[in-house]
Amino acid sequence: MHSEEYLVKQSIQGDTRAFEELVLQYHNKIYALAYRYMGNEEDAYDMAQEAFIKAFRSLRSFKGNSSFSTWLYRVTTNVCLDELRRRKRRIVALSLDEPLATQEGDEVEKEIADSSLGADIIYEQKEFSQYIQELLSEMKPEHKTAIVLRDVMEFSYEEIAEVMNCSMGTVKSRISRAREVLRKKITDRELLP
Repeated sequence: MHSEEYLVKQSIQGDTRAFEELVLQYHNKIYALAYRYMGNEEDAYDMAQEAFIKAFRSLRSFKGNSSFSTWLYRVTTNVCLDELRRRKRRIVALSLDEPLATQEGDEVEKEIADSSLGADIIYEQKEFSQYIQELLSEMKPEHKTAIVLRDVMEFSYEEIAEVMNCSMGTVKSRISRAREVLRKKITDRELLP
C-alpha cells in the first residue's frame, strides 16, 4: 500500500490507479458525509461519486496546504450543498396517493414497505431520524456543515476550520448556534400535544 502523499502526487500526474486507491481509502467516509447532507442512500451514493469525479478533475488545485482528506471533505461538502441549492429551486411536492408515471406512459400505484417487526418502534426511530434530517436541511449551510462534521463525522474543531476555511472561533460559534436551533426545535416538538 502506497502512502497518501505518493498517491496524491501520482494522481495529479494523471495516474488513475493511484486515484482509485485514494477512492478506496476514503469511499466510506465520503459516502457517510454525503448521506448526512442528502438523507438517503441513492442520493448519497450519487453525490459521493460526483465528489470523487470533481476531486479528480480539480486535483491540480490541491496545493497541500491542508491534508488531502480535508480537501476532499471540502469538495464533498460543496458538491452536496450545490445539489441541495439546485433542488430548492425546483421543489415539486408529491402526494403518496398520486400514481407514478412510467416511461411507457402507464401509471402505477406507489407501494409502501411493510415493516411488521416492531413496526411502532421502527416507525418512531425512522420518523425521528427523518425529523432530524429535515431540521438539518432547513439550517443555514454553514451551520449544517459545522454540526454534521462535528457531531456526525466526529471531526476536530481544527479539521472543521480547515474544511470550512474559517477560524476555530467561527466553527465553535456555528456549532453552538446549530445545536441551539436543534435543541429548541426538538423541545418544541416534544411539547406538542
